[in-house]
Amino acid sequence: MTDSLTVSAAGDTAPPSGSAGMLGRLGDAMAGRTRLVFGIWLAVLVALGAAAPSVFDSLAGAGWQANGSESVRVRELAEQHFGGNSSAAVQVVVHSDTATVDSPQVQQVVGEITGVFSGDARFGAVVPPQPGMSISPDGHTGILIAGANASTDDMVKAVDEHKAALTDLSGDGVEVYPTGASALWSDFNKANHDAMLEAEMFSWPVTLAIMVLAFGSLVAAGLPLLLTLAGLVASAGGLVLLNQITPISVWAMNFAMMFALALGIDYALFIVARFRDALTSAPNARAAVAETMDTAGKAVALSGLTVLVSLSAVLIVPAPAVRTMAVGIMFAVAFVLLATLTLLPAALGALGTKINAAALPHAKRQQHRSPRFAAWGRLLHDKPWPFAIGALIVLIGLSVPVFGLKVAMPSIQVVPADAPVRQGYELVQAQMGKGAPGMLQIIAPAADADRASSTAMTVDGISMVTPAQPAGDDSGLVMMQALPDVDPSDARMGEILDDLRDTLPSEALVGGAPAENLDLQQALDHYLPIIVGIILVLGFALLLIALQAPLIAALGTAVSLLSTAAAFGVAKLIFQDGHGASLLGFTPQGFLDGWGPVFFFAMIFAIAMDYTVFLLATAKEHYEHTGDPKRAQVDGMAHSGRVIFAAAAVMVAVFFTFALADPLPPKEMGIILGVAVLLDAFAVRLVLLPVLLRLTGHAAWRSPAWLRKALPSISFAHH
Repeated sequence: MTDSLTVSAAGDTAPPSGSAGMLGRLGDAMAGRTRLVFGIWLAVLVALGAAAPSVFDSLAGAGWQANGSESVRVRELAEQHFGGNSSAAVQVVVHSDTATVDSPQVQQVVGEITGVFSGDARFGAVVPPQPGMSISPDGHTGILIAGANASTDDMVKAVDEHKAALTDLSGDGVEVYPTGASALWSDFNKANHDAMLEAEMFSWPVTLAIMVLAFGSLVAAGLPLLLTLAGLVASAGGLVLLNQITPISVWAMNFAMMFALALGIDYALFIVARFRDALTSAPNARAAVAETMDTAGKAVALSGLTVLVSLSAVLIVPAPAVRTMAVGIMFAVAFVLLATLTLLPAALGALGTKINAAALPHAKRQQHRSPRFAAWGRLLHDKPWPFAIGALIVLIGLSVPVFGLKVAMPSIQVVPADAPVRQGYELVQAQMGKGAPGMLQIIAPAADADRASSTAMTVDGISMVTPAQPAGDDSGLVMMQALPDVDPSDARMGEILDDLRDTLPSEALVGGAPAENLDLQQALDHYLPIIVGIILVLGFALLLIALQAPLIAALGTAVSLLSTAAAFGVAKLIFQDGHGASLLGFTPQGFLDGWGPVFFFAMIFAIAMDYTVFLLATAKEHYEHTGDPKRAQVDGMAHSGRVIFAAAAVMVAVFFTFALADPLPPKEMGIILGVAVLLDAFAVRLVLLPVLLRLTGHAAWRSPAWLRKALPSISFAHH
């Protein structure tokens, strides 16, 4: 399929003919209606931007659970029948070195804590510290429990609102620390939010500097940043509105901020670079926009679709936080992609040759066809084997450690040491035992209470079971608390939970915060191979449709998988084994956070396919023009190499700024994604994939006649 552009006597480009590609016609339309496009986008940004500032306060703070699991069922029963004494209940630790819990001094503080909770309907029954259950053996530490009378998300918000009032009650020798799962997410979300914002603020000027060096023009460099900012504002406002329909995790925006910045700049880089080249031969700016969108625009559209498809696979995990994290990134990518395909062409049409304004001296000599990358492409073509073997040794060598990768849900160490929830957690451990912050809850019919209690005590790893507490209604249920003798994040906790569930009467259910973490980890482990399979199949299908060539589509998918495995191998070495931990400023947990493999695989593979599309789409464009595989490989590298290099530099800068964060999860995210981009861009896209094009020659682009008939006709060439 080819495009034609006709030029009128006046010199204005008429709309492309009926044979033009859809994106070419879209680009022409956007460039010809700049005021309308700017007006619509301004209205959208004003409307959604009004909601955007409240995004972090509005979004949900919990959702880390496996819907339908036994532990979630226990929490629901606890909220219905036991005054909200569930995993979402707020535990307030009260401690005094000099006074006991039953002293007037401490009892006055307990009363004041009760008063904080009494005026808020989100809290259920308030249970003061009980001897033998929630008071330490020495009597100096007690735990007050405020039941959860609202959803887990609302309980996190309730803690957000009241934790300052609670901690302010500390004084006169009495210490007060709100703790428990809801308080943990409150403190961690704040620390994570602060770290993400700090990293974003640092990454923007670094990104601008890289863009100026890459483009050599302040206008050309600033345009992608403005475009990305528009996409971020729109997605933030959209998530606030979507949160009114269904709870969206605050983590969704955290991830969306980072991913939208990186991908938005990638897309704009590719489009702007191609537009500047088109300006040298097109009769005017509008024709250059049409040509750009008909070539680079197709690659960007395909890349965005690949990212959305990869992330959509994560939606099958039955965990609200995981699903909405994917939704948040998809929202941001969709808005950035929409802006790239509509707002950016309009801006380019309006700017025309002014895109090169405020140019640095070297930019005036810069060509879209990079002589350096052309020379690199010829070197790879002339001596493919040394480079292929070297790249494979690096990638396979880094992939080997992935077979020893361990995953688990985050420990208390992900929360800053000075956070009240961690101080309360460690105090409870010191006074009541390692497993005290992670009590397991057993709910059973009253008739099975004695048998459940005695059976639970026979389980290795359970050091105590509290007396059965009857429900506050006629449900006929009782609740017991089982005290493990290990830290909630200890690997043995999984064995203890399994043994407890296997030995208790069939009607008894086991839950609690540690059980919810373990049930979520089991769900993530179960769905990981399914998600990987879906992403690989859909990624291959999209490349096949775009390139019409099964061999190169399969090779592109395979090398993307290889670079992803290498990134996880590096993650194992750093975050599990602790190599470089002191340099990066963290204490290794001995495992990777449990949601990492599912989520990072989707994100890394999406980024890898991003660069695959840029390189192969450019190479295919030149193959369609010349029919020469060498020209396709060399010119593909010459025309896309600088963009891939610059885009990778921007992504690495964006991601590695998150390595500066104090909380461990954003540090993991930044380093793993940054390493993935380094490996993928420089070892795969700029070495291994071009070498594979050289070694496969015409076969890379060959397609059976029956397949060409079955696939839609897509061309990256512009005639």
